[in-house]
Amino acid sequence: MPNSLTIHRLIERLNSGDVTSRQATEACLNRIQSIDRELNAFIGFDSEEALTQADVADKTRANGGEGALLGVPIAIKDAIAVKDHPLNCASKILGDFVSPYDATVIRKLRNAGAIVFGRVNMDEFAMGSSTENSSHGPSRNPWNIKHIPGGSSGGSAVAVAADECVASLGSDTGGSIRQPAALCGCVGLKPTYGRVSRYGLVAFASSLDQIGPLTKDVRDSATMLQVIAGVDDRDSTSVSEAVPDYSSNLTGDVKGLRIGLPREYQVDGLDSEVKDSVNSAVECLAERGAEIIEISLPHTEYAIATYYIIATAEASANLARFEGVRYGARVNGSDPQEMNSKTRGIGFGEEVKRRIILGTYVLSSGYYDAYYLRAQKVRTLIREDYLKAFEEVDLIASPTTPTPAFKIGEKVDDPLQMYLSDIFTISCNLAGLCGISIPCGFSKHGLPIGLQLQGRPFGEPDLLRCAHTYEQATDWRNKKPKLD
Repeated sequence: MPNSLTIHRLIERLNSGDVTSRQATEACLNRIQSIDRELNAFIGFDSEEALTQADVADKTRANGGEGALLGVPIAIKDAIAVKDHPLNCASKILGDFVSPYDATVIRKLRNAGAIVFGRVNMDEFAMGSSTENSSHGPSRNPWNIKHIPGGSSGGSAVAVAADECVASLGSDTGGSIRQPAALCGCVGLKPTYGRVSRYGLVAFASSLDQIGPLTKDVRDSATMLQVIAGVDDRDSTSVSEAVPDYSSNLTGDVKGLRIGLPREYQVDGLDSEVKDSVNSAVECLAERGAEIIEISLPHTEYAIATYYIIATAEASANLARFEGVRYGARVNGSDPQEMNSKTRGIGFGEEVKRRIILGTYVLSSGYYDAYYLRAQKVRTLIREDYLKAFEEVDLIASPTTPTPAFKIGEKVDDPLQMYLSDIFTISCNLAGLCGISIPCGFSKHGLPIGLQLQGRPFGEPDLLRCAHTYEQATDWRNKKPKLD
């Protein structure tokens, strides 16, 4: 079925006339109708609009038109603005708000001919590691629906892994693309901070957020990044750095590539099956000529605390705009203060409230220097650790997550344990690096395991080359969950 194809295979078949974009889109929609009641990946979608886009793509191709994603159905995380589509961030507080404009990444997808369809589930305002913090209920892992798919881009990962779309867009603030990709058995790419415009992404933590693709293989990630990367004058943090031809770097050759293994990542609580799978992946790369070097990232132990100070502080500032006055839901009160309090009390979920409170606390008078300012200084040390390590190595390898996917409800009442799910991914965001998760095995219970590779700023070419080499040397990408 065309919905199960990668982007590059689907493009080949579209160009040859073996399949039409309408058929590919119908296959995705039928798949959603068939299985999404169990998975809850999609918050909503407009079948008629999607098919209209598909017909336009077919007509464009018939008239000789081209596009890197011409006729390819792409699902969108519910934190990215799509004109005339609901934009709720899986939160009650935004009510029936509809976006009046396209995010820059959506405009670029459209220019490349993609079919932009569907809103996929997420943790509310991207705050979570399991997609259990959604006002629409949790998404479920397609490999075992009793388990979480990861978060916050859980719906994006589920939709790709379950063939409900050909690829999707997510956002990554502390691992929110890579972690669900690892737990659902697909590829998740977090670009370097500033590589992809954030214009039209509802902000969680502005200095950490980055939009990126979730795909079925590494070549598709390169294709998606090629389309969405580049400077944008609407985003002052986007960087005017030339965008290379990412696909041309997928040579299958890693001879001489230096890969670092941080000794600090051998943490307590690392699942033995995850450890063994990642070690096997590293050995596979070594057999193909990569040089494996032990390195040190000495400030790693402070990453969790640093992240949850900076991220919550920025969340507190960013979410102050949701007060029931300008847009979204409103609960009336006897005065503006009561209205504001009631709206937020009912509109925000428990995890979002927790992070707003934490962030407001660390920014408050008397605590700013002790917490927020100190965290920013430690963030600088963490980045310096990476830059020093990248003088010795080209990439850094680690597990993406410390364990395979845990059961739904298992950690809901223990926020600290939930936060530790991101222990291997958050430093990448703090340092503004690029990172990717690719499948590297399965647990004895049949749950996917991910290998994370991290690269220096704007080091995506080496990152994708290494990931592609490993992927092509193994068969993990061809494994599919049994949902029928």
